[in-house]
Amino acid sequence: MATRKNSTDDPLAPLTLAVGQEDLLLDRAVQQVVAAARAADADTDVRDLTPDQLQPGTLAELTSPSLFAERKVVVVRSAHDLSADTIKDVKAYLEAPAEEITLVLLHAGGAKGKGLLDAARKAGAREVACPKTTKPAERLSFVRSEFRALGRSATPEACQALVDSIGSDLRELASAVAQLVADVEGTIDEAVVGRYYTGRAEASSFTVADRAVEGRAAEALEALRWSLSTGVAPVLITSALAQGVRAIGKLSSARGGRPADLARELGMPPWKIDRVRQQMRGWTPDGVALALRAVAEADAGVKGGGDDPEYALEKAVVTVARAARHR
Repeated sequence: MATRKNSTDDPLAPLTLAVGQEDLLLDRAVQQVVAAARAADADTDVRDLTPDQLQPGTLAELTSPSLFAERKVVVVRSAHDLSADTIKDVKAYLEAPAEEITLVLLHAGGAKGKGLLDAARKAGAREVACPKTTKPAERLSFVRSEFRALGRSATPEACQALVDSIGSDLRELASAVAQLVADVEGTIDEAVVGRYYTGRAEASSFTVADRAVEGRAAEALEALRWSLSTGVAPVLITSALAQGVRAIGKLSSARGGRPADLARELGMPPWKIDRVRQQMRGWTPDGVALALRAVAEADAGVKGGGDDPEYALEKAVVTVARAARHR
């Protein structure tokens, strides 16, 4: 779970510095600031920018005094990748921050862009640590904290079973915890996790995802229908599909190396590196993007955004399978 590293605990502090490489925690740091700003002013203007969108002079335009004194949140992602000229702009702004504006800098925390990191800390930034979870014990602690945050109890065996089933992706773990809390009353135990995540071993949500990312549409659809008939929650299937496609995207963009080295770099177990290497044949960056969009649409559909969750899942499975052979 993200931890604050200084005594400032006000999300509306002039500057929040989120440091680390864990996407879920970085997103949550941003969401906390935005939620606080909109609680103070429902009309808060939020600008969420990548380095290529923040050119020299852009920050000055965004933070210039407004005739209506509107509250604004300016989010700068991957601040370590900003150009030298833009970093000068940010440092100059830190010396005299504007009223009613909250600046959020997301920084990987490494040596790259360290001058900006140091300047933000010197300016008294509210800092939120968002480190990658690299150890099983850390992921187990994360799952426990998610259940506590949602006001529910889960047995140690249930938490461990969830980590064993989902793996190292915190976003997927958080989604699974939220789904269990929404669907299950009382204490969540290992048997409940087993029902959700195994259903029937040969037709689990992960089997659906594996067949889809391998381009085997017919087998994926057969596994999907059996999973649904045995009670596997639709949201767990979209979660598994997203995890499978993201794994291919991560590995395809990583440098070659031994499975053990890649496992450390990408946060996957070595055995999964070998599996994903076999599955990624035929995939292209365009195919990954297409598949991720399809899974996102299906996820929205099964969570109430559509009339037929089963159709939404079938459409996503077919699209992912086709994307696996995208040329």
